[in-house]
Amino acid sequence: MLDQVEIDDKFWNTRVETNRDVTIQYQYEQLEASGCLDNFRLVSEGEGGGFTGPMFMDSDAYKWLESASYVLATESDQSLKTRVDEVVSLVAGAQAEDGYLHTYFMLEAPEMRWTNRNLMHELYCAGHLIEAAVAHHQATDETDLLDVATKFADHIDDRFGPGDDEGVPGHEEIELALVKLYRETGTERYLDLARFFIDARGRDPSPLADELDRIEEIGGANFNHHDIDAAEISRNHFLNEDGEYDGSYAQDHLPLREQETVEGHAVRAMYLFAGAAMLLTESDDEDDELSVALERLWDNMTGRRMYITGGIGSEHEHEGFTDDFDLPNRTAYAETCAAVGSIFWNQAMFELTEDARHPALIERTLYNGFLSGISNDGTHFFYVNPLESDGDHHRKEWFYVACCPPNASRLLASLGQYIYGQSKDTLYINQYIGSSAQVTVGDATVELNQQADFPWEGTARVEFSVDEPTTFELALRIPEWATNATVRIAGEDVAVDSEDGFARIERTWQDGDSVDIRFPMKVEKQVAHPEVRNNAGKVALSRGPLVYCAEDVDNPVSPQELVISETDSLQAIHHPDMLDGVTTIEGEVSATKVADWGTNLYLPVDEVPDQRVYMTAVPYYVWDNRDSGPMSVWLTTDYVR
Repeated sequence: MLDQVEIDDKFWNTRVETNRDVTIQYQYEQLEASGCLDNFRLVSEGEGGGFTGPMFMDSDAYKWLESASYVLATESDQSLKTRVDEVVSLVAGAQAEDGYLHTYFMLEAPEMRWTNRNLMHELYCAGHLIEAAVAHHQATDETDLLDVATKFADHIDDRFGPGDDEGVPGHEEIELALVKLYRETGTERYLDLARFFIDARGRDPSPLADELDRIEEIGGANFNHHDIDAAEISRNHFLNEDGEYDGSYAQDHLPLREQETVEGHAVRAMYLFAGAAMLLTESDDEDDELSVALERLWDNMTGRRMYITGGIGSEHEHEGFTDDFDLPNRTAYAETCAAVGSIFWNQAMFELTEDARHPALIERTLYNGFLSGISNDGTHFFYVNPLESDGDHHRKEWFYVACCPPNASRLLASLGQYIYGQSKDTLYINQYIGSSAQVTVGDATVELNQQADFPWEGTARVEFSVDEPTTFELALRIPEWATNATVRIAGEDVAVDSEDGFARIERTWQDGDSVDIRFPMKVEKQVAHPEVRNNAGKVALSRGPLVYCAEDVDNPVSPQELVISETDSLQAIHHPDMLDGVTTIEGEVSATKVADWGTNLYLPVDEVPDQRVYMTAVPYYVWDNRDSGPMSVWLTTDYVR
């Protein structure tokens, strides 16, 4: 549907265009500078040795190809097309005769292929190649890259499966990619292979545990990654304090259907869960046990282990989940890739269930935990997205492990995929992003045009064009933050019943019909669950889909000194010339006068020195685009629960 959705939105145009015109070119230059593309050149030239980068370096090129292909699906850009053709040719030229493709092993240890699934990322890279190939084929109708991907997928299918090599990938990704390949080619065995990888995970004994028992003998054991041998990294991730195997880092601790809580590396988990939901969507047989497990895991993540920004993964050590309610702000990990993965999972869950909670979480993550990962100029990136900073955390131009920049780019380039949904007789408006689209509902083709003022104002209009009167159900998502939503059709008010998160309107639509939606936005002061100890005595500010933060650059005192009262009157003010145009939250609040504490370490409550100051909060996604300084999402409050 991507090539049938064209975005034209006041907020998103700048970001989509910057991604297209700046970020994709910038990232290609980084692929050259980092040696990523040279790895493919060396392999195609028959060289041995000389591999550069982390073991999963190939995936950076594949994600770039995917991003560029999404652009080509909606834009005619001959210069970009030529560059894509060159990279496709590089990839194809490096592929082995039997279909295998992983430049580290092909250059450094060809005899050790497929011996180290837990860390060396062969299947992970294969997944990203497949995703790129599907996007490229859909955009260009050319099969060059798809042929490479299917040849590799066939090689993998010949090797892995029941009764053959029953290993699983240490980093999930190929599962969802194989479902995409099945959808693109109709080849059933790709779906069967995705099912195998999902079902084989979490067995006892685990094939990944067997690898650890002989880690020094397998491929890549001595690979130096962040100045640590890969064998030691594997032990750190997969062995507990007693030296026993613990597969939770890679969701290998239990079969997926038995897992109760989201565990381990957050990106790995999101890719696995997305693949499982996509598998269920394509399966003829109902799998209630797997469906229930995915719902259970989603509830645990959103109700116990997710930041207010939609970010996930609270611990740096393993880039992932810890315990319920353990959500530190300054040391939050909240990897940009994990936010992207969450969006993938929630989109897959919506396609499976048509539940409004999933596009609602996409909205929260998209405008906050994801968008913060990219600078306004499109050339600097966050890997980690904390909710509090002393002023020493900044976006980088690139990373040795550069998974996040191309992941962010491919999501922006494919944004049109998340706006609408459709089932047999229902058209869903999931995101309020200005765009035009052509969709098939029932037996009819419907053209629609959406105009939206999100995220600054809660208004949108959808206009329809049909060749003849057409009956279908329109489902308008009512955001969780919206109260007193109103819907008008042809100027007439329509009763809004959004018990399931959608305002559903079934009628015979005429050419030129329009729907106007209004969601009043107000400034909200939100508190966290009492068991989130890091946020005790604090509030976060939000308005509409946006979470806000206070930055030092906008305020007369440090954000940590601000005190928000329940009775403080805070206003939303739009500044068209600030940070490419933002609506801030402003007002007079209290602040601690730290300097007046003198040498006192403790004071009676009625003697605490304070003052009234004018506070300005900006959307979280724009922080660190100006002068550096402290930042905080959660602000002290005198509100007593």
